Amino acid sequence: MSKRLAGKSVLITGASSGIGRAIARRFAAEDARLMLADLTMDVREGGTPTLELLRADGYEVDFIQIDVASEDDTVRAVQQTVARYGRLDVLVNDAAIGTGKRLTDTSLAEWDRTLAVNLTGVFLMSRAAVNQMLTQDIRNEARGRLVNISSQHGMIACPEDIAYGTSKSGVIYMTRQIAADYAKDHIICNAVAPGKIVTGKPGRAAEPRWMDYSTSRTPMPRLGRPDDVANAALFLASDEATFMTGENILVDGGWMAS
Repeated sequence: MSKRLAGKSVLITGASSGIGRAIARRFAAEDARLMLADLTMDVREGGTPTLELLRADGYEVDFIQIDVASEDDTVRAVQQTVARYGRLDVLVNDAAIGTGKRLTDTSLAEWDRTLAVNLTGVFLMSRAAVNQMLTQDIRNEARGRLVNISSQHGMIACPEDIAYGTSKSGVIYMTRQIAADYAKDHIICNAVAPGKIVTGKPGRAAEPRWMDYSTSRTPMPRLGRPDDVANAALFLASDEATFMTGENILVDGGWMAS
């Protein structure tokens, strides 16, 4: 059986840890040629850096250190991907941060930084990617594909994290806007909205009160795993995702259905 991303060059932001790391591993297994982008190679949940892990398994992969909130860095990431692989077939916008604070506890600096990474970062990366994709030939009805990692909390309140929820709401809107504006150019843009995904990283998300809350809200008998999101992202990045753009696919164990 042929690999689903064979010959495709893919740029993934936030690729060092969590969901981004799972996406990188899943895409590599489907023979994608990868450019991993992140602020650091450190794995927040622990383990061998993603680049080293994939290279040890013989996959074609490189790494670029960037801040997605930097216009220059986003342009450089796309340029380096094209220089390495000849074109950019898929951009995965995964890089994101949160503050874990309510409105009255959130400083302006915290608000600004969260939106800079989660929303402006998607804007800048997408703009750089689309500018490149517009120059490329059409392959299997696409010049290129964008896969944004949004969140169910872009559609409902994000408990005690106003900046994160607001930013993810913007990512969902941006997904639809890019899709509508560039469909005629054969550029496809969709999103995956994770529910509660247990990545193994320490911090607020792993606190018992939030684990219990998420378990009570999720109809399926387990919480999400990074691979659940990676599988959905793989479909959207592949040529199997035909005649669909502007969609925001929930991977939430039924949370939003209940």
